[in-house]
Amino acid sequence: MPMNRAHRRLCSSEKWARGVRDRLLPWALEEVELGDDVLELGPGYGANLRVLVEQVPRLTAVEIDEDTTRLLQERWGDRARVIHGDASALPLPDRSFSSVVCFTMLHHVPEVATQDEIFREAFRVLRPGGVFAGSDSQPSLRFRLLHIGDTMNTLPPATLPSRLEAAGFTGVAVDRHPETGGLRFRGRRPD
Repeated sequence: MPMNRAHRRLCSSEKWARGVRDRLLPWALEEVELGDDVLELGPGYGANLRVLVEQVPRLTAVEIDEDTTRLLQERWGDRARVIHGDASALPLPDRSFSSVVCFTMLHHVPEVATQDEIFREAFRVLRPGGVFAGSDSQPSLRFRLLHIGDTMNTLPPATLPSRLEAAGFTGVAVDRHPETGGLRFRGRRPD
C-alpha cells in the first residue's frame, strides 16, 4: 500500500528496527509459541523479519509491493522465503504454518472486508492448533500526521475479537499497550 515519504523513511530506519526488536515484538509476542514454520504477512521493509529470522527455524514472508519484495529477497532471501503476494489471497496451501503473524500493517489495508479476508486466509494456512498473532497502531495525532496521504484504516479494539472469531479463531485475546495505546491480538485455530 502506498506510503508517504516520511512514513517510508521511518519504517526503513534503524531507529524503527531497534524499536521493533526491543519493544514491539517482545510485547506483541509475549507468551506466544510460534512453532517451527512461521508466516509473516506484510513485512514491509523487514524490521520484523530480521528479528523473526533469528527466532524461528523457518520463516516465510508475503509482501504485496513488488519492489519491496525484491529488496527483502536480496537482503534476507538466503534465510527466509520471501513471496510477492496479497495477504487476502495467499498463494500458499492450506494448513501449512505453525503460526501466522503481522505487525503494524493491517491499518494499511483500505477496506474492512479485505482485512477480514486476511483473517480468513491466516486461518486457512494455519495448522490445527496454530496461532495468529500480531499488533497494530491506534489513532493519535502523531499517527494521523504520519499518515497524511497514506491509507489509515485502524482496527477498532471493540470489534476485533468478533471479527477474528468470525474467521474461525478461538481463544481470541485483544489488549492495548499501557503506554503507546497500540493493540495486540492473538487467536488459535482449533485442533
